Amino acid sequence: MIKKTIFIYLLLVATLHATLPADLNSMITKDKIDRSKLSILITNKRDGSIIASLNPYKYRVPASVAKIATAYAVLLEFGKDFKWPTQIYYTGSIKGGVLDGNIVVKAYGDPTLNASDVKGFSKRLRGYGIREIKGSILIDRSFFKNSVRISSGFDKNFVSEYNAMPDALMFNDHLNRLVISPKGSGAVIQRSYGDKSYKLINKLKVVNGSCRGSHSWPKIKFLKEGSEVGLSIGGSIAKSCKPIILNRVLSYPYKSFYSSFSYYLQKSGVSFNGGLKLGVTPKNAKLLFTHYSKPLIKIVAKTLKKSNNLYARHLFLILGAKKYGYPATLAKSRRAIKELLGSKGVLESNDFIVNGCGLSRDSRLSAVSAAKVLDSAYRDFGNSWINSLSIAGVDGTLKKRFAHSIVKKRAFMKTGTLKKAKNIAGFVKSLNGNLYNCVIFYNGAKIWLGRDIQNKIITWLVRH
Repeated sequence: MIKKTIFIYLLLVATLHATLPADLNSMITKDKIDRSKLSILITNKRDGSIIASLNPYKYRVPASVAKIATAYAVLLEFGKDFKWPTQIYYTGSIKGGVLDGNIVVKAYGDPTLNASDVKGFSKRLRGYGIREIKGSILIDRSFFKNSVRISSGFDKNFVSEYNAMPDALMFNDHLNRLVISPKGSGAVIQRSYGDKSYKLINKLKVVNGSCRGSHSWPKIKFLKEGSEVGLSIGGSIAKSCKPIILNRVLSYPYKSFYSSFSYYLQKSGVSFNGGLKLGVTPKNAKLLFTHYSKPLIKIVAKTLKKSNNLYARHLFLILGAKKYGYPATLAKSRRAIKELLGSKGVLESNDFIVNGCGLSRDSRLSAVSAAKVLDSAYRDFGNSWINSLSIAGVDGTLKKRFAHSIVKKRAFMKTGTLKKAKNIAGFVKSLNGNLYNCVIFYNGAKIWLGRDIQNKIITWLVRH
């Protein structure tokens, strides 16, 4: 409590006077950075003393640094050992290996559910002695108020992974995977995991010669069909080309799940020719088994290290559902994160987390609030929290950035990048063993300036 009081007092002092060491002052001047676009707050974890401060209370677009607030809030609410459930029920009766009824999948928003899990579901059903399913697969997605869109449409790259929208029944990170391989005069385009949830037109030709230029990559057209996307693959590739793997957001994840589940049921020796139904789990449905995700702390680590937007969206939504009941909505989650982190004294009234992942220009976060989140999360979760962040030169978004630098293995941070926003926040360990809480936000048009000054400051801090 004493340390927290000292920390807050020193931050209040920082609002009155900018505190910049001569070295940092010189760096900023030399790089001709507009100081109004830069926020810096660096404190010593040992005693809370301020090392550097510039515009610490100014609200910025945090980009993916917003994920630290989402991650901390969900860890507070659920604990690091929480595991997401997905329940498999059945209706009707099972006699002589025949299920005269439906398989029901009750989803709770596990963002990590994948083809390997679904393959396991099929084998477990076979293990229960089921050899034929006469009914349908009913999917219950009612835990989320699901969007009708498969893509956020944040930018023109609507089929890219970072634009994927959440769904209570998530599957394979909302990505449809294709493998394109030259064969004979044509090309084999394989839909991975038996996924036939989207339209595919194959006009690709195979030619002789080297895999170069126009013959090294097919012509791909993404055709919007309502809220989903069709795929047309044409042009030509050389016989010498290696298989090409595409991962794109093309259809609803529940449709991909159903398609793959049907495929793996047949592979497991379970006859199934039924259809897909959406609805709520019937009251008379009987539970067969429950699948659990990996522990929450591991999902948080993947979210923060890889800056996974989809996972962050799911973390955000489950928070609202837990606090205020399902179906999960953004409004409930915004209220929940304010309440949770506000009660910890780490978010102010004007801080605003739009969707949990930072893919928004409406989110607002100050350097002070980001520093408080990091500080409080470290007190509550210790090294589990620090190791969830990207480690400089080792993994995540910092794997290459500091790979050949003195900073390697000494910075544990979350990055955030959007047009006109280049941010970083986390912890830096100096050569003499001191640990620093470090937040550097740059909201300006020339984002490479933000990256450069961040690199220089963090390198300076390691040597400090």
